Amino acid sequence: MYDYLIVGSGLFGAVFARQAADHGKSVLVVEKRPNIGGNVYTEEIEGINVHKYGAHIFHTNNEEVWNFINRFARFNRFTNSPVANYKGELYSLPFNMYTFNKMWGVITPQQAQEKIRQQREAAGITEPKNLEEQAISLVGTDIYEKLVKGYTQKQWGRPCTELPAFIIRRLPVRFTFDNNYFNALYQGIPMGGYTKMMERLLEGIEVRLSIDYLEHKQELDALADRVIYTGPIDAYFHYQLGNLAYRSVRFETEVLDMPNFQGNAAVNYTDADTPWTRIIEHKWFEFGTQEKTVISREYSAEWKPGDEPYYPVNDEQNTALYNLYRQLAQTQEKVLFGGRLAEYKYYDMDAVIASALDAARKEGLD
Repeated sequence: MYDYLIVGSGLFGAVFARQAADHGKSVLVVEKRPNIGGNVYTEEIEGINVHKYGAHIFHTNNEEVWNFINRFARFNRFTNSPVANYKGELYSLPFNMYTFNKMWGVITPQQAQEKIRQQREAAGITEPKNLEEQAISLVGTDIYEKLVKGYTQKQWGRPCTELPAFIIRRLPVRFTFDNNYFNALYQGIPMGGYTKMMERLLEGIEVRLSIDYLEHKQELDALADRVIYTGPIDAYFHYQLGNLAYRSVRFETEVLDMPNFQGNAAVNYTDADTPWTRIIEHKWFEFGTQEKTVISREYSAEWKPGDEPYYPVNDEQNTALYNLYRQLAQTQEKVLFGGRLAEYKYYDMDAVIASALDAARKEGLD
């Protein structure tokens, strides 16, 4: 018997497991994949730590989270400054004075703000009702058409007019020359890769890999007093109310016999005609000096059973369906549902850690 059975070795499961073990609890972690770490897993190729399930840049303003995670990793000084490629034209992301100057030739913040105001008024937008209107109100029509529209429609597989406005409200817009995408006090990449960090989080804890919890649910549940479930909430209930919608991502990763492919960790391809959404060059997350480089092209797709679910589609219909599943989850007295998939919520890494620490506190593990 164990005190806790933890389903999934991603950030939520690993952080909770660490807190439980540090408080003298017996813990078993089961993981469906053949490796720990969930989507932050990195694998070494040509001496480069490759983010196998998409780029993950740690950033936070949460002092408690930062102090906690620094017990398990040293972070480098990487600053996320992606570049947008629109049919060969390169623009700074986040949208800032470099972007506005390249787009319109403006020099001062006042000129940029006036240009956006004119385009917002010309579009007749007062209260944005969808993502398109929200984007135009934030950055104007020109930037929306070149740098938002095509990328967003590839990412979500839907016209911007059918996407909720809140998706883009977190997009940074700066009237300075600050190229730092995240407005966070702490930012970086774990030196040596995320897998090393996750190994330290789970050190001394029993982990069984390549085990599908839902296929062995009855026998695994019998092993523990309490279950921490971090998988998809609809899968837990055998999709009895229907499937929640996700966007999935497919990666094409290749090793190139050159030291530098694009000169930046992330380049977003914002036109609708380029089939991939972005290219990641992994070595630049850790200022690599290797003779070769590894790149990953990312293709967004609608999720179907068997695919990895990445981004929840938090529209009205899916939110209503999730709330029904959440009501079912509340009837499972032995089970705590936590993390991105179990809560059907887009989580930054620091928010996942904060949520797991809070869940542990509520279990008396503080």
